[in-house]
Amino acid sequence: MTILVDLQEITLEGSDRTLLENLSLTITSGDRIGVVGINGVGKTTLLKIIAGAITPDSGTIRRGRDVRVGFLGQMPSLPTGTIRETLGTGWKVDAALDRLGMLGEVDVETKSLSGGQLKRIALARVFGEESDVLILDEPTNHLDLNAIQWLEQQIASFKGAVVLVSHDRFLLDQVTTRMVEIDRGKTFIHAGGYSRLLEVQAEREEKAISAEQVRRNLARTELAWLRRGVKARATKPQARIDAANRLLASRPQGAARVGALDLITEVPRLGTTVIKAHQVSFAYDGGDPILHDVSLDLGPGERLGVVGPNGAGKSTFINLLAQRLAPSKGTVKRGSTVVTSYLEQSDVGFDLEATVQELVAGPRGIPGSPDDVALMKRFWFTGALPMTKAKELSGGERRRLQLLLVLSLRPNVLFLDEPTNDLDLETIRLVEEFLSQWSGTLVVVSHDRTFLSRTTDRLIEVRTDGTIVEVSGGIDAWIERTTVSLAAATSVTQSAKTTSAPTGRQIRDAEKDMARLERRRSAISEKILSSTDHEEQSRLGSELAQLSEELNKAEERWLALVE
Repeated sequence: MTILVDLQEITLEGSDRTLLENLSLTITSGDRIGVVGINGVGKTTLLKIIAGAITPDSGTIRRGRDVRVGFLGQMPSLPTGTIRETLGTGWKVDAALDRLGMLGEVDVETKSLSGGQLKRIALARVFGEESDVLILDEPTNHLDLNAIQWLEQQIASFKGAVVLVSHDRFLLDQVTTRMVEIDRGKTFIHAGGYSRLLEVQAEREEKAISAEQVRRNLARTELAWLRRGVKARATKPQARIDAANRLLASRPQGAARVGALDLITEVPRLGTTVIKAHQVSFAYDGGDPILHDVSLDLGPGERLGVVGPNGAGKSTFINLLAQRLAPSKGTVKRGSTVVTSYLEQSDVGFDLEATVQELVAGPRGIPGSPDDVALMKRFWFTGALPMTKAKELSGGERRRLQLLLVLSLRPNVLFLDEPTNDLDLETIRLVEEFLSQWSGTLVVVSHDRTFLSRTTDRLIEVRTDGTIVEVSGGIDAWIERTTVSLAAATSVTQSAKTTSAPTGRQIRDAEKDMARLERRRSAISEKILSSTDHEEQSRLGSELAQLSEELNKAEERWLALVE
């Protein structure tokens, strides 16, 4: 076990509060460390300190010699040029692009990529580079479930250390060995994954309640003692009187946020007819058809989850249901009582130069009105936040602002496109609790397996052939089925003999073989460069040539499997 990065007593002050206080964390090879905390608490700041991009106010940071750090930010940037020029060539690159659904886009310019495509290419890039420590900030944002499964495999097989911020509870529970929880500058480090974190949080809360009860009992005792009369108090040591006064004046630490997220539950009445799509097809002007002959009937109070690979048309599908797009063929009808609201996947609709209170007021309102102030407070926009420009908000704060604007319309049909992106875990849990009590009709596109499981009771899959299919068994059944069917069912003919279709396992095994051969080849190359013995160099050269031949054959096998 090699120490890669060692942080001791790190402290960093923010503009209005302490972000990190006396944090000590040692990162070793094999570590899988998850970082959690509410939005704005300093999770991304901690990642940047580990990466060396931010210098703390005090404390020491030691890095192992020649330790290489790979960093994936929430909003990654890529150099100009095509995807192929950015990532280069090789089986590793193509394997990553294949699983991320971008293998057919290698000639696309990076400047024209969507936010989701940009995130996937940045992921392929960071895993394709040689690193000892990988730092990943919300890596699952904009990924479909197949890509998230690929990410889990990459994290599990990575030989160095991984430090990640994520709201994906399933991912955190699958891959992490330790959790770092940041709460108002203080950090708590726990062994185990997300489930263990919840257990420790509950234990800590119970201890805090017990400690507060003890404090209250002591305060009552001291108060009774102080009230026994002036003469009695005069005989007591002044130190005890001072201690009693301090105890009475002390208070337990306040909550990180004032009050629970106060979401709006008022829902206009829905009639029996909500949304009906009949034989709907859609294609953008001059483009290939995206959806074919889709029919769907949504009733009052239904909870519909929508899944499918990236690019299949999930967002297009719910835009059609929301009547934000007109079908090329077929009809979409809604009931007369329907009031819809739509949470975009990104913040493209924001004026980033506008302040929070200006966006809440809208074009016809007065920024900072009493009603708006009360509304912003319900969504934790207090202090300096109402006067803050949207571009200066954290990703989670911006997402919470979107949620405020969407729910302020008081809809009875709610469309949520990747609602958990950039939200912290506490907010996600509160949104889940809100949706469990909300009586309207819900349509959710999400890659968050836990969120879908807790908020939906009906699941449909949008397929790449433009059709939709109802998924029996819900999200768990869909994940199991897609895991088994990672590769298309094709037959391979070799030596006049028909074999069964390659499976995802065969592809992954071929990738592992290539990785093993490539590591061995790199090790022998280094030995040749460092050796001064001609006989040893000759022997190693022969071994290197043989390994190169084996690697070429392995790459050919992999290409045959994925084609």
